[in-house]
Amino acid sequence: MKIATWNINGIKARHDNVIAWLKEANPDIACLQEIKSVDEAFPRSEIEALGYNLETHGQKGFNGVALLSKLPFDEVNRGLPVLDGDADDQARFIEGVFTVGDKPLRVVSLYLPNGNPVDTEKFPYKLSWMARLEAWARDRLALEEPLILAGDYNVIPEPEDCHDPKEWEGDALFRPESRAAFRSLLNLGFTEALRNTTDAPETYTFWDYQAGAWQKNNGIRIDHLLLSPEAANRLSGVSVDKHTRAWEKPSDHVPVWVEYAA
Repeated sequence: MKIATWNINGIKARHDNVIAWLKEANPDIACLQEIKSVDEAFPRSEIEALGYNLETHGQKGFNGVALLSKLPFDEVNRGLPVLDGDADDQARFIEGVFTVGDKPLRVVSLYLPNGNPVDTEKFPYKLSWMARLEAWARDRLALEEPLILAGDYNVIPEPEDCHDPKEWEGDALFRPESRAAFRSLLNLGFTEALRNTTDAPETYTFWDYQAGAWQKNNGIRIDHLLLSPEAANRLSGVSVDKHTRAWEKPSDHVPVWVEYAA
């Protein structure tokens, strides 16, 4: 099985690219982020015509996540749980449960908050969201089932995951607090798929639209797939579809996918 994640940066702007990529890559499950569409306005027909079941958790003009699957959904859960008395209306999290063979597989498409500017409420919201994700993940890991957390984490884990670490000093994506929260999540027992299979330099998943970042290969790696021990045992490969960044009207992110032995 091929399970992929891709921040598409708007389904309306990137619809044709999404269709072209689905035809080319043929993922079994695709996790999309930043769809920027309410559920009822999401263009479903061409995706469903390719054989995909589709579930979205949308928001007008911002955020939004989706799961596309050639397998039927056994269960769908929208929204990261909040603490008592809190509220969060940002559409950043959707979980699907599937049957693979005779076992369940849980796959999450997540779009973690950016957190900039760091001197505003946006950075505490990012860290709070990460703490909630860790608490949720701890509970899910207790089920001892295959679980994949896939998405745009808006976290650069290590200096080698960006072209110029000095350029990112102080940015919410590279702040020590963000990186520590990411490591804390990993330390629950997750395997970070790409770095488990390669330490190749200049392995990026995002290139800004500004300052010729793509042409200069001035990229960062912020799109990750984290696998529970039960899922990591079935990991057989990882790849980055870097070529999609050169397409006409591209997303600033590219797809990342794992091969999962069903």
